[in-house]
Amino acid sequence: MHLICPKQPEHELQSSSVSLFSFRVDHLYTFFVQWSPESIYSKHTSKQDFLKVHPETLNVIDTLLNNSAPKNWKIVTVKQQKRRPSVCSSADSESEDLQPVLVDRSQILKEQHLEQLMNHIPARTQGYPWKLAYSTAEHGTSLRTLYRQMAEIDRPVLMVIKDSDNQVFGAFSSDPFKVSSYCYGTGETFLYSFSPEFQIFRWSGENSYFVRGFLDSLQMGGGGGPFGLWLDADLYRGSSYSCDTFCNRPLSLHHDFTIRDLEIWTFI
Repeated sequence: MHLICPKQPEHELQSSSVSLFSFRVDHLYTFFVQWSPESIYSKHTSKQDFLKVHPETLNVIDTLLNNSAPKNWKIVTVKQQKRRPSVCSSADSESEDLQPVLVDRSQILKEQHLEQLMNHIPARTQGYPWKLAYSTAEHGTSLRTLYRQMAEIDRPVLMVIKDSDNQVFGAFSSDPFKVSSYCYGTGETFLYSFSPEFQIFRWSGENSYFVRGFLDSLQMGGGGGPFGLWLDADLYRGSSYSCDTFCNRPLSLHHDFTIRDLEIWTFI
């Protein structure tokens, strides 16, 4: 990765400006080296693999690096800074495993589920509290109600299902669920299962049949055959088969399953 300063017109670039920008680049270079020492950085520009930095960002970094008491701050990752103990954890627990904050109580998710899922959701959703957007226990068993609950959401969602065999599985969708005449979503979308051990099934690249919502069903994954995950209008019955989109195995113990509880979480 190469670091470059914001480019200015030549007639404005005086010798003092050159010195200032050189000084700022040195500071920015130091900042990234401290942040990720295992990476290789260069202060020399190239035609590719460079990072453009806004002047305001340089000012912030200058302030940090010129701090007379540098021990008062440190560079941390999003995971280190924002992850907090789960509300599922005991207040007296001193476990080193940090979990996301659940704003609402879950009927399905346990500590082991959160530990695994937290490590696989996209970075842009990590560090945020999880809010329950829909649950069959609270809102009833209706796909139409599920869609209504998603209407005001503009961020990714996590679906969690517990079936009649007490198996837990579901999907992460880059987009909230909705009725659509076409498939939607991105390669961030994935299926997962804890049945019987945790497995995650990411986008295979074969097609883009991530999600499609109908009034009478919700479909995830496909490609010339059954769906990776399919739910009926009453959110009572579902099915899971191997599909080209995710190259997954069936998420439940049986291809066809009965839903006991279903929850959809979003990240706020």
